[in-house]
Amino acid sequence: MSRSAAARPTDARAAALWMLFAVFAFAGMDAGMKWIANDYSAFQVAVFRSLATLPLIVGWLLLRGRASSLLRVHWPLHLLRGVLGVGMIAGFVYGLARMPLSTAYAIVFVSPLMVTALAVPLLGEQVGPRRWTAIALGVVGVLVVLRPTGEGVATLAGLAVVGGALCYAIASITVRKLAQRDSPEALVFWFLVLMAVFAGALAWPDWQPLQREHWWVLALIGVTGALGQVGLTHAFRLGEASQVAPLEYTALLWVVLLDLTVWGVLPDGMTWLGAAIIVVSGLYMFRREKVLSDAGTVDPAIKRLDQTPPP
Repeated sequence: MSRSAAARPTDARAAALWMLFAVFAFAGMDAGMKWIANDYSAFQVAVFRSLATLPLIVGWLLLRGRASSLLRVHWPLHLLRGVLGVGMIAGFVYGLARMPLSTAYAIVFVSPLMVTALAVPLLGEQVGPRRWTAIALGVVGVLVVLRPTGEGVATLAGLAVVGGALCYAIASITVRKLAQRDSPEALVFWFLVLMAVFAGALAWPDWQPLQREHWWVLALIGVTGALGQVGLTHAFRLGEASQVAPLEYTALLWVVLLDLTVWGVLPDGMTWLGAAIIVVSGLYMFRREKVLSDAGTVDPAIKRLDQTPPP
């Protein structure tokens, strides 16, 4: 274990509670985005998501006295991450407007597997046959959810969510680089700012005024997005990534409840099956990476550090 990892205080119970809280908050944020996804373009919703959360994040940074760390950043990777963030949120929101929240979540749960696969060509990491098997099973799970040869959701909406998940995975790779030189506060702040700027430029030609009845939704998105980010930061500060990251999958419980109570829909049997395959593959991946990290095969400093929402 690296010196920095060994010196970091851990509290597994507190980390787990913070992670569960963050997952719950992000589910609320995504429900808010789904609520308005039919009234505005996906790019405009991405702007709303950023601007609604940004003031609260700025307040959090000021309270922590960390505003000075925002200017010492590696701009090229931040700019790339901002572009990828637009693709991530826009693809996810486009899908949300056309499918149940739980179905979209089932697809994006494959993101951790994508991160591991992309780490091979982009970071030069070694991935053994067991983890490649988990990645392959995750792809099978996505195909089960999409059902491209049957009556599934392999439409433009389903493919947009897959594209959003891919953007999230590549963005996570950039965070692995940025986290070695920039502060966590800078990662959060500049992601929101740049995503608002880039998405705003794309949304401007078709910009729709914010409807009065949607102000409360915007407030919900902002508060839950900020609370989720704070909870996530505490979770990864207090616990090991391999312990807290699998708790992301508890989001499926919340989004199913939201789909049932708010929109009156439930996933069909094939979506449940595909989601189960993806979750099991992801859990095995987390378990395998922990084993390799404990054995010293994987550098424990290289972990999935960015948890910008599921998306």
